[in-house]
Amino acid sequence: MTDAVEFTDLPLAPALFQGLDAAGHVRMTPVQARALPPMLEGRDALVQAPTGSGKTVAFGLALLHALDSSRSGVQALVLCPTRELAEQVARTLRRLATGLPNVKLLTLTGGVPLAPHLASLVHPPHVVVGTPGRVLELVEKGALDLSGASTVVLDEADRMLDMGFEEPLRAILAATPRQRRTLLFSATYPEPIREMARAAMSEPVEIRVDDAAQAPDIEQRFIAAEPERKLAALAGLLLEQGEGSAVVFCNMRRDVDEVAGSLAHLGFSALALHGDMEQRDREEVLVRFANRSCTVLVASDVAARGLDVEDVALVVNYDVPSDADTYIHRVGRTGRAGRAGRAATLVSSREAGRLRALEERLGTLPAARRAPEVQLRPGLAPRAAMATLRIDAGRSDKLRPGDVLGALTGEAGLPGEAIGRIDIFPTRTYVAVRAGLATRALERLQAGRIKGRRFRVRRL
Repeated sequence: MTDAVEFTDLPLAPALFQGLDAAGHVRMTPVQARALPPMLEGRDALVQAPTGSGKTVAFGLALLHALDSSRSGVQALVLCPTRELAEQVARTLRRLATGLPNVKLLTLTGGVPLAPHLASLVHPPHVVVGTPGRVLELVEKGALDLSGASTVVLDEADRMLDMGFEEPLRAILAATPRQRRTLLFSATYPEPIREMARAAMSEPVEIRVDDAAQAPDIEQRFIAAEPERKLAALAGLLLEQGEGSAVVFCNMRRDVDEVAGSLAHLGFSALALHGDMEQRDREEVLVRFANRSCTVLVASDVAARGLDVEDVALVVNYDVPSDADTYIHRVGRTGRAGRAGRAATLVSSREAGRLRALEERLGTLPAARRAPEVQLRPGLAPRAAMATLRIDAGRSDKLRPGDVLGALTGEAGLPGEAIGRIDIFPTRTYVAVRAGLATRALERLQAGRIKGRRFRVRRL
């Protein structure tokens, strides 16, 4: 079983292959090939693997394979360090569960009102994905019963400990059955993680994905550009890249808005993402970036922690990062899941000290090149191929992707290949449509019905 290469080599529940098809997964990554066989046998697993290695699909398949949707109550709990990562994990699990009937998944994170969570828990979900603080709060209020949780996943456990969640994690684990399956994923393996594993797990299989085997294929470049020329250099890099998504990192939040606005003026489909934005606005930006109606995401480091888009073609550091760990984290957004990636860092003369600090930690870096020349003008760049429509209805209205697809290809008369990703949230749904057909799709949906009902629809 350890020699499995294709998902079809595994004894997965047949309905899960529909979810794998929907998520576009065909060939397993190294961490999936090594971790899935023992996890499907029901064993505890301690997995050391970097971000972007495919671990979410690995533990997602393991917990969904063991799920009995005919039985009510929480059967699986996934704990994540941040709200953004929890949302990304939940979206992946929902896609994987496409072929499973009546699976209820609930995301429980801080930063949003407690009342909707309390209301949702009146009818308990099968799977909970959440952050430790909010999950423990609901457990202590008696609203969340984890006594039937047979699988617990600790995702990015090292980051959860770094953020001070050790005591909440211990309290949550104490509320779950002693005879549970525990799956712990961590990019690093410090002593606190070892201690937690000893306390929380029973004879776990230990899996470490070799760094060399997992090392992403990333071309790294450094571009000499003084502050007044950085926008032109950035535009040149984006045009040179052509098709594909790009993430641009800025050190300062105020620069995120300014750079995104400037790129949009030049014609790029660019959006900003930073911590001062409202949660719904941040979610919409991430949805549009994932569905390709936004091709350039300009982000702060904090806001991009939960970013989990596999095929980011280019990462640009608009400023030299302040430390090596930040540089590694940013560059690691590209070259994921076995794909090649490109990264570029814009360096001004005043940032030479930061560059030297990076070299002291990372070794010799490529010499800075001249920036690609480009004349800045409105309409310089082609717009995104897709556009996003928002429907003010979601899972609470029993809306499913098939209902939206049926309305667009049925009454609206759009070809199936013109429809992209469909993301369904509790009270709203986002659907990507080929940009040239977006107006027609909007008009037809506004005039017609979805699942026999009229909903408000608008273009983002």
